[in-house]
Amino acid sequence: MGHPRPPDTSLTRQLADQGRDAMVTPLKISYGKKSEEWTAPKLAQLPHETIQVTNERTRAPESYSGVPLMALLVEVGVPQKLKGKDFRLYVVAEGRDGYKVVYSLGEVSPDVHDGSVLLADSVDGRPLAGDGPVELVISGERRPARWVRGVVSIKVQAAD
Repeated sequence: MGHPRPPDTSLTRQLADQGRDAMVTPLKISYGKKSEEWTAPKLAQLPHETIQVTNERTRAPESYSGVPLMALLVEVGVPQKLKGKDFRLYVVAEGRDGYKVVYSLGEVSPDVHDGSVLLADSVDGRPLAGDGPVELVISGERRPARWVRGVVSIKVQAAD
């Protein structure tokens, strides 16, 4: 698991200075009737964790840094410590390109799962480029099939 660190102010400045990299459409996170919106500069100000993964194509190590997803889910009312009916909850993350993935809340909660789920804004110390300034990444998976580039929406819902 990653270790919390203070925000990287140079990264914060880079994100603020690069208008093309700043989120035009904020990331919307919702649970029930509550929702919050997060821009890339706002996310850059929050405490970050770093995870090490291996790039599937190049087999080279990469270091992603970002805000733990659970920290933001708690802001919209998701319980921090899961019990009973909380395990019916699941997360649907959607990218700018329409790609969607599903995580059970148990996979996202560090109280239950030992992998890290981050809204990463940098890789190897550089801001993310290309598909958007924020990518949903998860450690401990054999391949990054459930990573979401250019995240625009995260919804927490309950299974019937």
